[in-house]
Amino acid sequence: MPLIIVSGYPSAGKTTRSLQLKEALEARIAREGAADSRISRLKVHLINDQTLGLSRNVYHTARAEKDARAEEYSAVKRVLSRDDIVIADGLNYIKGFRYQLYCEAKAVQTPSCVVKVHVGTPADKCRQINKQLLEDKDKDGGYDEEDFENLIFRYEEPNGMTRWDSPLFTVLDEDKTPPIDQIWDAMIGSDGKAKVVRPNQATVLKPATEQNYLYELDKTTSDILAQIMTYQKDHPGEGGGEITVSGVDKPIELPATPMTLPQLQRIRRQFITLNRQHNFSKARLKEIFVDYLNDQFLR
Repeated sequence: MPLIIVSGYPSAGKTTRSLQLKEALEARIAREGAADSRISRLKVHLINDQTLGLSRNVYHTARAEKDARAEEYSAVKRVLSRDDIVIADGLNYIKGFRYQLYCEAKAVQTPSCVVKVHVGTPADKCRQINKQLLEDKDKDGGYDEEDFENLIFRYEEPNGMTRWDSPLFTVLDEDKTPPIDQIWDAMIGSDGKAKVVRPNQATVLKPATEQNYLYELDKTTSDILAQIMTYQKDHPGEGGGEITVSGVDKPIELPATPMTLPQLQRIRRQFITLNRQHNFSKARLKEIFVDYLNDQFLR
């Protein structure tokens, strides 16, 4: 089940690119499906604000935006399957949200990969397009100017070095179409056999049977953050470095710029939210949290 997450600035042309992708993928399925029954079963689904009936005004308040994101997430999750290609056409500007979608795709255990299409239209051109859309009453309309600037400011650009933003395909403003052939090969494979994506412990949900699991989740992550802060306090003004966590083979690889406590706490909260329903041993919690920290620090 391939998942294509479209990401970019507001008014960058994401829906135009998504429609191009949908049309090209459906044409290729029709062309190659005659010789391959697996490809013939594939269906392409486009999910965006329009298909969900959402207004662009949802970005005016944090609560409405959160609800809209939850609706997109639920819609994607409903159609994830072995025989579907899902195009999640939205701002998808929050790194943590893209990671959630990545985890859902990986948990499906299908022969596919997760592809991100980052629309590389410059912010100034997006600003001009949005202004024109606001002035053109016959069109769908743009984003409120204040909302637009806020979304530009908060945009977390995809990073191909992280697992959930890889492989990353950048579509520039002057490109006529997205790189369809490369995306097809990454999702389906040139021979119709893409690599099998296997779920890992961080993406397979299990009921939490241990009564003290949430306590251990909270304590383990707090202890590791305290270890990082102690290291940075002992090495003032220094960036980078490695921290060895007891019981974990891989060290924590700190970024070149020292991390502040609020930054670390935000990463910790994201991790707890994603893993509060899992049931790992304490040793596994350490290992998974260290991996998660290293992924975050690579950005």
